[in-house]
Amino acid sequence: MDKPRKIHPDFLYFLEMKEQPLIDLFVDIRHYILGLYPNSNELLYHTHALTSVFSISDKLSDAFCMLPIYTNHLNLGFTKGTLINDPHTLLVGTGNLIRHIPIGMPADYRNPKVKALLKSAVDFATKDMESPAKVKGETISKIKTGKK
Repeated sequence: MDKPRKIHPDFLYFLEMKEQPLIDLFVDIRHYILGLYPNSNELLYHTHALTSVFSISDKLSDAFCMLPIYTNHLNLGFTKGTLINDPHTLLVGTGNLIRHIPIGMPADYRNPKVKALLKSAVDFATKDMESPAKVKGETISKIKTGKK
């Protein structure tokens, strides 16, 4: 197994403010996603939630899933969840596009149904992409930490 991609310092700055069980869960699901799709790019944001977005390019519009971390929980979000095949109706939410799976433990995502859903999301993002990816396997921070 390849060495896990390091968490970007900008993201880590805010992640370390969370409770340890939430950090551990995030680290595990991130490792799981990057293990399945090592060439995906990770786009990092800190808005209403600390969010790691996984994309097949360096564009948010080409994202296939995301991990928003809130105060006491995190979700496995699918940026085009209403458009992907979800035969087991795992996804919840009411937005126009975004759907998610609430995550409380590894069994919530380390299973064949979620793995198939991730594959469906990647396949959809690949077909929906406007131009070929110029960047692969990178972490791109859009976070301003305020640190000097």
